[in-house]
Amino acid sequence: MADNDKIIDGKAFAEALRGRIAGAVSTLKAEHGVTPGLAVVLVGEDPASQVYVRNKAKQTVACGMESFEHRLPAETSQADLLSLIAKLNADDAVHGILVQLPLPDQIEEQAVIDAVDPDKDVDGFHVVNTGRLATGAPAMVPCTPLGCLMMLQDRLGDLSGLEAVIVGRSNIVGKPMAALLTGANCTVTIAHSRTRDLAAVCRRADILVAAVGRPEMIRGDWVKPGAAVIDVGINRVPAAEEGKTRLVGDVAFAEAAEVAGAITPVPGGVGPMTIAVLLRNTVVAACRQAGVTEPEI
Repeated sequence: MADNDKIIDGKAFAEALRGRIAGAVSTLKAEHGVTPGLAVVLVGEDPASQVYVRNKAKQTVACGMESFEHRLPAETSQADLLSLIAKLNADDAVHGILVQLPLPDQIEEQAVIDAVDPDKDVDGFHVVNTGRLATGAPAMVPCTPLGCLMMLQDRLGDLSGLEAVIVGRSNIVGKPMAALLTGANCTVTIAHSRTRDLAAVCRRADILVAAVGRPEMIRGDWVKPGAAVIDVGINRVPAAEEGKTRLVGDVAFAEAAEVAGAITPVPGGVGPMTIAVLLRNTVVAACRQAGVTEPEI
């Protein structure tokens, strides 16, 4: 099992980040009369999405921001959803818009992502923000990879010159993570299921980010001694007790923790950072829209 000083505690980090966000919101209100507002749109009755949306709303309000919730029935048409997004784009009280994924089958996700004003796209999924991030311009950055970067910089300090390997090439985590680590002057490799001798590629990494969606795929002997391991995976697998399940990451935690210099657990690592960074992105969006200098959060 890992020494406690090896564990990167995402829960504690997220709590500290929310504290800084609340301070920034208080300053924005007092000095500029701006209250950041986040609109969350949920279509349908997906239980996991409902819990997630409820947590977002609670944390938004706790940080002193405005929360606008829009819950639509599962049979909502794409046209009606796009009409709501157009209204939110035009609403000056709304600085960030998040449409909870997945969406029902009759709605095309990409059309919805494309409809959100890039400056209000606090998920960082719009192609304009993807392009801005890739070219080093100020962008709305996807929450999960930005949370990973913040934890890495907090633990390791300057990342310049470190070799980073990302296992997974999704638009939500793998690709933006590569752009962020490149921006932090790492030497970056994106590996995936077609990579030849994946284990050998992983063993080169000073920073190893697992975002592949396969339970405990990254074994302990794939980890370079002393490496920082960031496990983005959240996989539900059968527990020892019959009929029960447990959460595991993409990394075989107990094995990897013996070797790694720092490692995120699952749960309690990357997960708690996602909503905290979403709130941070909403504050950044509000500042940019109001022409106010962004606080250091």
